[in-house]
Amino acid sequence: MARVKAVILAAGKGTRMKSELPKVIHEALGKPMVKYSIDAALEAGAKEEDVCLVVGHKADMVKEVVGPNVTYVLQEEQLGTGHAVKCASSFIGEEGLTMVLCGDTPLITGETLKALVQVHQEEKNAITVLTAKVDDPTGYGRIIKDMWGKFVKIVEQKDATLEEQRVDEINSGMYIFDSAILSKALSMLTNDNAQGEYYLTDTIEIVKSQGFGEVATMVIKDVDEIRGVNSPEQLKEAEEILKNR
Repeated sequence: MARVKAVILAAGKGTRMKSELPKVIHEALGKPMVKYSIDAALEAGAKEEDVCLVVGHKADMVKEVVGPNVTYVLQEEQLGTGHAVKCASSFIGEEGLTMVLCGDTPLITGETLKALVQVHQEEKNAITVLTAKVDDPTGYGRIIKDMWGKFVKIVEQKDATLEEQRVDEINSGMYIFDSAILSKALSMLTNDNAQGEYYLTDTIEIVKSQGFGEVATMVIKDVDEIRGVNSPEQLKEAEEILKNR
């Protein structure tokens, strides 16, 4: 079994939560949201010292809530998801596998992440993207595949053609990478785009264009697991689902 690390993105402000607290430490059923992602990563085979939180907004508060057993790296400026993961470059290193998770998806389960690790290893992929098929894909990045069902690219809603917008397979924002390949791709990442940000999805383009390895997807069974929480309403919805489990 390869060593599994997890980088959890937890630097955001979460302005829509309308609260002074950093978004990821808002509680769902009495447990900080980010703890659900950490626990799922541990269930999937990561050890505590192999979990790294990328913190930014009110970092000390997040550290205090989560505790000293995980690793922390600071993202001083919010320059995109790719930049956040780049901040954890020395943690990622060359060894084993690295999952990239979100600190605001309290419904993700260890079982799903364990399956993701398994699929990734069995298929010997460089990157496996966790995806979902949804009735209304509006707002999400679309997973574009060729006629043989092989992964081609991820297209953001705003860049998608009408045909691409009709695709119902979406990016969850969660991935597993071969660590050495991720490190290589991060070192080649640029912010040459309209937003001037570093996008993690660009690492996929790099891996494909440089021939570093195969990119594939694993479609999640329960779409609820990838729900991100961005508002008090969404937090309530997530709590309802957790209760019903």
